[in-house]
Amino acid sequence: MSLKFPIFQIVDESGQLINEQYKDEITEELVKKFYYNMTRIRTFDRKAISLQRQGRLGTYAPFEGQEASQVGSALALEKDDWVFPTYRDHGATLTFGANMARTYLYWKGRVEGCVPEKGKKIFPPAVPIATQIPHAAGAAMAEKRKGTKNAAIAYFGDGATSEGDFHEGLNFASVFQAPAIFFNQNNGFAISVPIEKQMNSETIAQKALAYDMPGVRVDGNDIFAVYFQTKEGLDRARNGEGPTLIEAITWRYGAHTTADDPTKYRNQSDSDVIRENRDPLLRVERYMKLNGFWDEEWVTKIKEEIAIEVEQAVKDMESFPKPNVNDLFDYVFEKLPWTIAKQKEQYLQLIGRES
Repeated sequence: MSLKFPIFQIVDESGQLINEQYKDEITEELVKKFYYNMTRIRTFDRKAISLQRQGRLGTYAPFEGQEASQVGSALALEKDDWVFPTYRDHGATLTFGANMARTYLYWKGRVEGCVPEKGKKIFPPAVPIATQIPHAAGAAMAEKRKGTKNAAIAYFGDGATSEGDFHEGLNFASVFQAPAIFFNQNNGFAISVPIEKQMNSETIAQKALAYDMPGVRVDGNDIFAVYFQTKEGLDRARNGEGPTLIEAITWRYGAHTTADDPTKYRNQSDSDVIRENRDPLLRVERYMKLNGFWDEEWVTKIKEEIAIEVEQAVKDMESFPKPNVNDLFDYVFEKLPWTIAKQKEQYLQLIGRES
């Protein structure tokens, strides 16, 4: 089956353009946008890990190594599209316009971290695996019924494809020809389980056959391939041609979360080899140098600007008002059932407050 789903690539590991089809569309402005956004989210990610180790954030899900998949897909979206992320797709949401300080707040366990910027259709990060996929299908169906050209993208990992929600979401989107992109980031492991132990299919892309939708495999470390394939899928969706399943083959360097030890289930030396040869940022840098786009002064400038932005976001996060204890109870149901209402009353009495 894998022969029917070859891995699509535009720029190879050495930075060489190997697919001339998109040559005219790859401008210096676009490439610099790729590099800037990937650098920005990697800086955010590394800072988050540092904050967690210092006890200033809770358990955190890193994504370094997956920047091309997240930035490339997010940049292909239009401003009125929907984004349905997992707990690891804050790189995509930041690229799409999420507030950085609030994104840090999410990892501090604050409900405010789930609130998107005004006008941005960003669903709260889904921690339960695959539950966001039917929601994305539903949002896309709603946009179609309203007669808009807006689309929805759902992010998920390889483990999510073994969940019922994955199949239900794809089935609904297929039946109703919803304008949706189902974007899988396949890093080879469903938490600690290698992909060959959690599914018997050779590829994830081939699962699209069951729902009669396009299934595409891309090099998830090639931001050019990710961007243009996502854009083409979105163009089809906006033209009434239904959903697309994209499988982006990538690799996360670090742990599943900061509470995890990846050395227990995979050879971490693989990460060193991949970082040297297939790193998504390094690939763009090589392409820029080969094509005369590399500018040391510009690179230094954007890194300084990003560092300032990240530090300001941390300050904003840490100066945020203290959390309201009522948030623990008041957003579970529209109307609190008596069990939770009683629990809330007892807890407030315990801490010496009244409801």
